[in-house]
Amino acid sequence: MTSDFPELNPPQRVLLGPGPSNVHPRVMRAMAAPMLGHLDPEFILVMERIKELLRIVFRTKNEITFPASGTGSAGMEMVLSNLIEEGDEVVIGVAGIFGERFVDCAQRLGARVTRVDSPWGRIVEPAQIGAALKKLRRPALVALVHAETSTGVYQPVEEIAQLAHEHGALMVLDTVTSLGCVAVDIDAWQIDACYSCTQKGLSAPPGLAPVTLSARAMEVVRQRRTKCPSWYLDLAMIEQYWGGARLYHHTAPITMNYALYEALRLVVEEGLEARFRRHALNAQALHAGLEAMGLQLVAQEGYRLPQLSTVAVPAGADEATVRDRLLREFNIEVGAGLGPFKGRVWRIGLMGESARRENVTLVLAALETILGSMGVETARGRALEAAAAVYSANHGDS
Repeated sequence: MTSDFPELNPPQRVLLGPGPSNVHPRVMRAMAAPMLGHLDPEFILVMERIKELLRIVFRTKNEITFPASGTGSAGMEMVLSNLIEEGDEVVIGVAGIFGERFVDCAQRLGARVTRVDSPWGRIVEPAQIGAALKKLRRPALVALVHAETSTGVYQPVEEIAQLAHEHGALMVLDTVTSLGCVAVDIDAWQIDACYSCTQKGLSAPPGLAPVTLSARAMEVVRQRRTKCPSWYLDLAMIEQYWGGARLYHHTAPITMNYALYEALRLVVEEGLEARFRRHALNAQALHAGLEAMGLQLVAQEGYRLPQLSTVAVPAGADEATVRDRLLREFNIEVGAGLGPFKGRVWRIGLMGESARRENVTLVLAALETILGSMGVETARGRALEAAAAVYSANHGDS
């Protein structure tokens, strides 16, 4: 009977899309460690160490900092469902798909949402948020996507957080595509609630959502007029499990926490600043190579993510065909465009373990080969030369 279902044997891919990223062998080995109960003293020790490591990576002293059981989307829903009550005034910056998700989730919770829209590929300007806040009587929170995965835009947040606090609102930040790739300074930026994921900059498998909430945000949670509409994501209950009381709430995914622990150890071993420099350098080389081929970057200049680049599909190339050939002929995964960018861009990710010089060289050479075979003018050979020049100027670091 089992012969009808062959042994699992997925191929080894070079994951250069918007996530997941490639996983370090140490993280995979950690997932094979012996199973423990979710209240075992040894697992509780792992939980405490994960919380300490997350505080380092988030750059925060927040007591409520832990990995929620679920993907990054569960982190979004946890934060919003605990901080929003029906009728609350909420301001949300929308410059891509994940800003739209913020809006959808907040509206489902009964919030009165004020959208602050910006064209795809451009940042939400602080002045736009400030103007929206002035029109509201009592805004509960401002929500923003730090790294918009659908556009490759790197959103500044400090000034907007200040504006939120001046109007008595909490500041909520989505760092799903930024944590572990670029600086996320929760305390310095005065972010009240933040969530991320495990499968991008942290390079663990998907399944957990690191979250952190300030004392100010937790005060809102504890003073709610109504219960959190989600039992599973109720922070007032879950903090009793991740805190000192250790009261049972749900069975935590043990092996996923092992994986996150080892992934965070790798981040801290490398050092945050060194990790940010690695992402920035590889992106600089990728961008130089793409531009040398005559390809155009879509995100607003000066606000481009190092870990996720949106590249305009040139005339004469079919977007889906190129992605398919990258996968079949070179074993490389890159992402398709979403929303208004569907069929118009490729999304190339250099996140965590995937942000390596050899991957930059590989994807540039592959694109040059495929586009050349389609008759697209690409200035053959220039891409690798341009990338190599960037690395050479930085003493070969990658």
